[in-house]
Amino acid sequence: MSEKIIARNRKAKFEYFLLDNFEAGIVLKGSEIKSIRARQISIAEAYVQTDGREAWLINAHIATYNPASRQNHDPKRKRKLLLNKKEIRKIWQGVKQKGLTIIPTKIYLRDGLAKINISLAKGKKLYDKRREIAKKDMQRDLDRQHKQ
Repeated sequence: MSEKIIARNRKAKFEYFLLDNFEAGIVLKGSEIKSIRARQISIAEAYVQTDGREAWLINAHIATYNPASRQNHDPKRKRKLLLNKKEIRKIWQGVKQKGLTIIPTKIYLRDGLAKINISLAKGKKLYDKRREIAKKDMQRDLDRQHKQ
């Protein structure tokens, strides 16, 4: 299975504690998949919404595909995610009971099909972020000392 990463949500690990990961398919139009293959997608502000039966990717920006002209898509439309009932139920329980959020972490192509990796996440507090920055700074200093 060949996997080609198209887009990542780089701030996801910094802003959230990632708890559970799920792989989902995305229902796309023809011009959308062509834009994704051209790496014209952004998931930085995207999130996933569910009602317990279906899951939707909201606020992901897929640029219009110029050669499609009339049959183009709306860049910020809601896109349905393809998940099993058990996975949707598990996500719904996490959001409903534990107060978690669902964020997309990366979009990739696997055997020509667009897939999205979503995570149940808990938001970090400001002191957690500061601790993480301090840890990275210490590690960077240690690496510099080892190089000398």
